[in-house]
Amino acid sequence: MSSNDHGLHPTTQATDSLVRRLAGPSTNKAGLAKDQTEINRIIAEASKGSKFYENEKRKDKDLTERIERIIKYRDEVIKGVDLHQVEQGVDKLIAQLEAQRDLSQVIVHVDMDAFFASVELLDNPDLASKPFGVGGGVMSTASYEARKYGVRSGMPTFIAKKLCPDLIVLKSHYDRYSEMSNKVMAVCRRYDPNMSVVGCDEGYLNITSYCEEHGMTPDECVQDMRQKIHEETALTASAGIAPNKMLAKICSDRNKPNGQFKLDFEARAIKAFMRDLSIRKVPGVGRVNERLLESIGIKTCGDIYAQRGILSLMDKQFGLMFLLQSYLGIASNVVEPWQREEKKSIGAERTFNTLSDTAKIHAKLEEVAAELSKDMTEGQWTGKTITLKYKLNTFQVCTRAKSLDKWLSGRAEELFTLGKELLKPELPLTLRLIGLRVTKLKDLKAEAESKARGIKRFFNAAPPSPSKKRRIERTEHDEQEELPLSQDGFATSMPGYEDEIEAEHIAEEDVIEGDDIRSHRPPGSLKSKPKSSSAVPDNHAGPFGSARPPNSDRGSKRKPSSSASVSAATHKPSGAEDVIDSPEALLECPICSKMLEMDNQGLNEHIDFCLSKQAIKEAQASSLKPDSGSSQHGTKPLRRGLKPQSRGKSKDKVGGHGEGLLRFRKQD
Repeated sequence: MSSNDHGLHPTTQATDSLVRRLAGPSTNKAGLAKDQTEINRIIAEASKGSKFYENEKRKDKDLTERIERIIKYRDEVIKGVDLHQVEQGVDKLIAQLEAQRDLSQVIVHVDMDAFFASVELLDNPDLASKPFGVGGGVMSTASYEARKYGVRSGMPTFIAKKLCPDLIVLKSHYDRYSEMSNKVMAVCRRYDPNMSVVGCDEGYLNITSYCEEHGMTPDECVQDMRQKIHEETALTASAGIAPNKMLAKICSDRNKPNGQFKLDFEARAIKAFMRDLSIRKVPGVGRVNERLLESIGIKTCGDIYAQRGILSLMDKQFGLMFLLQSYLGIASNVVEPWQREEKKSIGAERTFNTLSDTAKIHAKLEEVAAELSKDMTEGQWTGKTITLKYKLNTFQVCTRAKSLDKWLSGRAEELFTLGKELLKPELPLTLRLIGLRVTKLKDLKAEAESKARGIKRFFNAAPPSPSKKRRIERTEHDEQEELPLSQDGFATSMPGYEDEIEAEHIAEEDVIEGDDIRSHRPPGSLKSKPKSSSAVPDNHAGPFGSARPPNSDRGSKRKPSSSASVSAATHKPSGAEDVIDSPEALLECPICSKMLEMDNQGLNEHIDFCLSKQAIKEAQASSLKPDSGSSQHGTKPLRRGLKPQSRGKSKDKVGGHGEGLLRFRKQD
């Protein structure tokens, strides 16, 4: 079929894929009663003619063309290749992965049931047994009664009402949700004080020690925790119990709502559980990657093994290690709380009915600047790059950025002025969203604490930090690239997954009516996203990839664009820059006290240089004095200014994919 054949005849593949796309990213959630095919048909009919529909149609066309390129590349890459020999190599890798399987930890994923809707029900019991949702132009969440009709989070409200004409739509009450979230997490922390909160309504716990100390089975412990949550909040939670975080998250959806599911802690049972599991159920596989995998014959995790040879040859496109780990049910079991140094950006944005009047657009921008200023002040952050994000009435997202030679004060007036400067060359515009984001952050809180501690801070090892990226040693024919890894070296998602999540986040802000403000806050208020990296530059679709969404929260540097065609999301006016988050920060040398703008590796090299100069002076001085019991081997080795600490498990990961990386503490 030609990639241009995108008519609306119901028998065409193009129509089928578009209808699936229009259904949204949340079609795999629990609670569906109505036939999904009928739901998809209603959504498609309700969307026709809208700008939302045209935008989704364009994205679907781009994805279909991308799939065609991937299929063409697959056909080329397997020519003359002994696929059986390639598969044998992958089988060795699978055996090495299997040898690392760790079944010793009991990991729990707790997920509140329809959290926003359930909190609203607490305050308005008359909503019981009625279909209702929370949101404005889009649904933030839907009650289980509404889900039976196909209503989902991220769905435009006008479509939700087509699916469920009696749907009651409530405004969001974020302060109330935050209050209840804190109560829920307080209960969970009794079972694991170091739990990882990944959203206002979910988190991971390691209950291994708790079960041993209290003589409880995992099932008993989780049942007790869920009961305590209900007693103290009147809310229900579902939970999954498994040997690692990936499996626990999958299991938490098994018996929703208000249920729990424990997977057998046995390798054969785990592989059987994963074999028939839809690939879309795996955390780290979005709906775009789902279609890409389906194009090469992978619909279930069991299909990964059948296509392992192809996946090995197309590692860069699909991420072989992550998919093999998914097939085996092997993933990270490290549970740690969020760390401040993980934060890459801070921002706020506002969605609204379409505006064309410049004064009204400026008024929205001023509101956003005030909200961002408040968050920067309260969170004690500053930065050197400010980015303006806006969404046109055609749903296209654009960004404009400016890097400064000084740290931002964080005052609302300053942020508003910079935002207006970036917006001015683009006017006139018709917008439905506007936002500001600050990157190249400096942690003022950490800086103050560092000054209080003094030079001692440079000689203490830092605690392990989750979600830091580690370089992978690839084959000599591949360039080195950063892959998304967990603390203990396991791949956490397919290539490009974070880009897709960012795109879905943007889509969920597509307000058809109403007004809402969102702030990018640390976990506990918004869900955190797994780090991701891909070899495809921001402005270039590449032969196998799609253009990246703008301004994603990553610290990795990007290659310049080699594409002549630049999308609306990446085109920039003169004087503005694309955002390139840098891992460098202003660091103080503890030896010479100089302030240096560099990363930790550069700081360590500088400290070595300073120490070596000091050692030379000491050696010269000691050569003039009589020997006082020095070692027969001469001068003792100098201590580095920062102690190295290995990440995660001590044993190396397989296949050259996990050389133990030494990590050093970042002070700013």
